[in-house]
Amino acid sequence: MAKPKTSLTAVERRAEELDTIAAVLPIERRDELAELLTDQDIETLRHLVNQGMGDNTLRALTSDLTYLEAWGLAATGRSLPWPAPEALLLKFVAHHLWDPQRRETDPDHGMPATVDEDLRSQGFLRSAGPHAPSTVRRRLANWSTLTRWRGFDGAFASPALKSAIRLAVRAVPRTRRRKSAKAVTGDVLAKLLATCTTDSLRDLRDRAILMVAFASGGRRRSEIAGLRSEQLSVEPPIPGDDGPSLPSLAIHLGRTKTTSGDEDDVVYLTGRPVDALNAWMVAAKIESGSVFRAIGRWGTVSRRAIDPQSVNAIIKQRAELAGLEPGEFSAHGLRSGYLTEAANRGIPLPEAMEQSRHRSIQQASGYYNNATRRSGRAAQMV
Repeated sequence: MAKPKTSLTAVERRAEELDTIAAVLPIERRDELAELLTDQDIETLRHLVNQGMGDNTLRALTSDLTYLEAWGLAATGRSLPWPAPEALLLKFVAHHLWDPQRRETDPDHGMPATVDEDLRSQGFLRSAGPHAPSTVRRRLANWSTLTRWRGFDGAFASPALKSAIRLAVRAVPRTRRRKSAKAVTGDVLAKLLATCTTDSLRDLRDRAILMVAFASGGRRRSEIAGLRSEQLSVEPPIPGDDGPSLPSLAIHLGRTKTTSGDEDDVVYLTGRPVDALNAWMVAAKIESGSVFRAIGRWGTVSRRAIDPQSVNAIIKQRAELAGLEPGEFSAHGLRSGYLTEAANRGIPLPEAMEQSRHRSIQQASGYYNNATRRSGRAAQMV
């Protein structure tokens, strides 16, 4: 009879518990999370997993909870109290929504330098300047959700907090930025793929990621990172035009950002993307589990899936290798690029949406409008 483990530290135990929910909740930097999150935090996440909450929502909750815990330690020297007092919520707003111009004359305005340096050294802060109001609102909303799941009432609906956010946003107007400055359209995709021409594992994997993400309708980075072989099913070949039949594959997305748990969204791959995916899985000897995995320094393929941020990093790295400006492209550029390319090729919007799985015609048509406005008849009436 095996003896129970008695030598695990609290951090090691939390790391193991995080791994038990990793299949449905891919988490970056598990060891660092285990140090930041408390036992109650882990139990809350486990409870949310068991409640069947959507994977993307769980990832956002986990990411925001980790940031909040890190900020709380840096700003107060203590873990977050539950429920958080109104004063702490107002401090969070003051630290994240501030006026850069006033900061030039008042160094105490906004987030204190010590807090900023602490968060930046841990990788929680990267860009300079205040947070986007949408980010602050999302983190407060998730903070409120986690508070309710712990059985507490919070001060998130207090007039003082609402007023502070409204005044801060009005004082520092920000323009809405695209998730990816430029769309990865067909010509850009060709340049990225041209950097993946060898038979190395890294080239095979990155080529498959690029082709699958784009051809499947511009899948979200979380969907690509979390793709498992059990979601793939071989379909009958598609007859080619005066040529050999093309291989076909179905991807069962299951529950996504825009579906409920009892729906099973399916998208299809045909031809070259199927060949690229098969080439990677054969070379990496992947027969089950995660499809896209990390590759070690010595060419070893990890058992764990890559994290969503790695998909973003791959896009930027390939853009740089292709001689493009990496800062102008991100994983979301594949999603916007798919619809933009569909518009450029004259593919009807409903047909493109069947593959992209957009639910909002207004959102999807925006890509079509941007692709055709400059050359359309409405711009040539004089």
